[in-house]
Amino acid sequence: MTTSTTTDIPARLDRLPWSRWHWRVVIALGVAWVLDGLEVTLVGSLGGVLERNDTLGLTAAQIGGAGSLYIGGAVVGALVFGRLADRWGRKKLFLITLAVYTVASFATAFSPGFGLFALCRFFTGVGIGGEYAAINSAIDELIPARVRGRVNLAINGSFWVGAALGAGLSLVLLDPRVLGPVWGWRAGFGLGALLALAILLVRRHVPESPRWLIAHGRADEAEAVVARIEAEVAARHGPLAPVTQRLVFTRQAAPSLRQVAEVLLHRYRKRSVVALSLMVSQAFFYNAIFFTYALVLTRFHGVPDNRVALYIFPFALGNVLGPLLLGPLFDRVGRRRMIALTYVLSGIGLALTGAAFMAGWLNALTQALCWSAVFFLASAAASSAYLTVSEVFPLEMRALAISLFYAVGTGAGGFAAPLLFGLLIDTGSRGAVAVGYAIGAALVIAAGLIALRWGVDAERRSLEDIAPPMGSDVSPAGDVGVAARR
Repeated sequence: MTTSTTTDIPARLDRLPWSRWHWRVVIALGVAWVLDGLEVTLVGSLGGVLERNDTLGLTAAQIGGAGSLYIGGAVVGALVFGRLADRWGRKKLFLITLAVYTVASFATAFSPGFGLFALCRFFTGVGIGGEYAAINSAIDELIPARVRGRVNLAINGSFWVGAALGAGLSLVLLDPRVLGPVWGWRAGFGLGALLALAILLVRRHVPESPRWLIAHGRADEAEAVVARIEAEVAARHGPLAPVTQRLVFTRQAAPSLRQVAEVLLHRYRKRSVVALSLMVSQAFFYNAIFFTYALVLTRFHGVPDNRVALYIFPFALGNVLGPLLLGPLFDRVGRRRMIALTYVLSGIGLALTGAAFMAGWLNALTQALCWSAVFFLASAAASSAYLTVSEVFPLEMRALAISLFYAVGTGAGGFAAPLLFGLLIDTGSRGAVAVGYAIGAALVIAAGLIALRWGVDAERRSLEDIAPPMGSDVSPAGDVGVAARR
C-alpha cells in the first residue's frame, strides 16, 4: 500500500532569507571539508619528516601509498555510508561518520610503523568518504535554491581552511622549541581528532532534512522541523513570504540498485557522463599534486622538511579564495559556463606550470605561486563537481549518487594518482613528474568541454525542478542540456 503526501515544504525552505540558522548549519556540516584538508595537509606537510629514521622511516612510495589508502578508505566509506544515508537519514549518518573519523585520526597519532599508520589512514578515509555523501545531501536540501551554488562551493572550498590549519600546526609542532619532529607529527593528528570531537557535539543540534522526512512518510516530523526554522528566521527577519507551489510525494521503499541503475544509465545518462568526467579529472588533478606536494619541494627545490608548511599557505589561500570569489558566478552566469571555464583554464595553467618545472625555470617560491594561481581556478572547479553530483539526481538516491560518483571518480582518478606521483618523484626526473602534470591537465580540460556540452543549467532552480523525486507526481524531464531554462 502506498501513501501520498501533498506538501509545500521544499518551496518554504527555498524562499527563506539567509539567516543565522543557515550559518549554523554551514559551520556544523561544512567542517567535514576542514577536517579533510587538515588530514591531507598534515600528511603532505609531514611527508619529509615521516621519511626520517627517528620517526616512521617511510619511503616516498610508502607515503604515496598511504595517501592512496586514505583515498581507498574514502571510497569504501562513501559507498557504505552513502547508501545508508538514503535509508536511515542524513543526520544519523553525519554523526556516525564523524565519530569514525575521530577515532581513526586519534589512533594515527600512536602508529609505531608503516603498517598501523596505513591502516589508520584507511579508516580515517572511511569516515571522510561517508561525510561527503551525508553532508552534501543535507546541505543541498537545507540551503535556499538561489544561493545553493555559492554556498556549496564555499563549503567545499573550506577544505583549504583545514589545509592552512594543518600547515600551521605542522610548522609549530615540528619546531624543536615546541615538540620537534619526533613527537610533533603525532600531536598534529591528535589535535585533529580533538577538533572533530568538538564539532560532533555541535552537530547534534542540526535537524534531519525535512525533504528526506517527507520522502519517507514522516510528514509531521518534517512540518515540525520547518516550523521551528521558520519561527527562528521570522523572529529576526520579519514575516515570511507565502508560497503556492506544492508537490505530491508518494512514499516508497528505498530504491533498489536496479532502479538506481535505470536512473543513472537511462533517464539521466548524460548527467551521469558529465558527473563522472568531472569527478575523475578533479580527483586525479588534486590528489596527484597535493599528496606529494612536500616531496616535490624537498626533492627538487631543497626545502628543509620542517619548512614545507610555509609553502602551503599561499597554495591554501588561492584555493580558499577561488570558490569564495567565483562561487557567486555559478548562480549568476550559470553552472555550465562556469564549470567549463574553471576546468579548462586550470588545465591550461597546470600544463604551463609543468613545462616551466621541467625546464628548471621555477624555484620553491615561484613553484608555490604558480600552483596558487592554478588552484585558484581548480578549487572552484573541483567544488563544482560535488555541487553537480549532489543536485542533478532525485532525492531518494541523492546520497547514493554522490557516493557512487565519488567512489568511481576517486577510485579511478584519486587512488592511483598519489602512488603514481610518488613513483615518478622517486625517479628524480623532472621530465617524469611533468608527464604526470600533463596527464592531469588533459583530464580536466576534457571534462570541462564535456560539461559545456551536456551540463545542466541548475542555477537558481529548486532541487525538485532539476530532478523530481522518484516518489513525486512531477514527470521527470530527463537530461537538461544546452537549451535548458533559458
